[in-house]
Amino acid sequence: MAIELNRPALEHARALVRDGSVVRDERDDWSEANPTAEEENAFIEKEGWTEYSHWHMGIDKTENRETKQAYSFPFGDFRKVHRSGVIAGESRSGQNDYTDIRDALKDLLDRIDAD
Repeated sequence: MAIELNRPALEHARALVRDGSVVRDERDDWSEANPTAEEENAFIEKEGWTEYSHWHMGIDKTENRETKQAYSFPFGDFRKVHRSGVIAGESRSGQNDYTDIRDALKDLLDRIDAD
């Protein structure tokens, strides 16, 4: 598994934060806010794999890009960035030594909390 920072997703997340499309929830809220498999499938069917990829800070380029296995560290609900999703991703990426992803999510969290 060769997960790396998904730069288009980072730019998408930054733009959403700049536009105020943020849910300022708490750390433990992500388990409820994280999209279900059914919601993910509906989004993919409607919007496609490229748009789906823009909601995940990690990408494994060794995986087929038209599978969910290629994407990790989701940070929103396909409408808004969730502070809880950013925190969860920052923690998980740090635990797994994905420092670029961790640092990008930390920066995103700082931007959310600055508003």
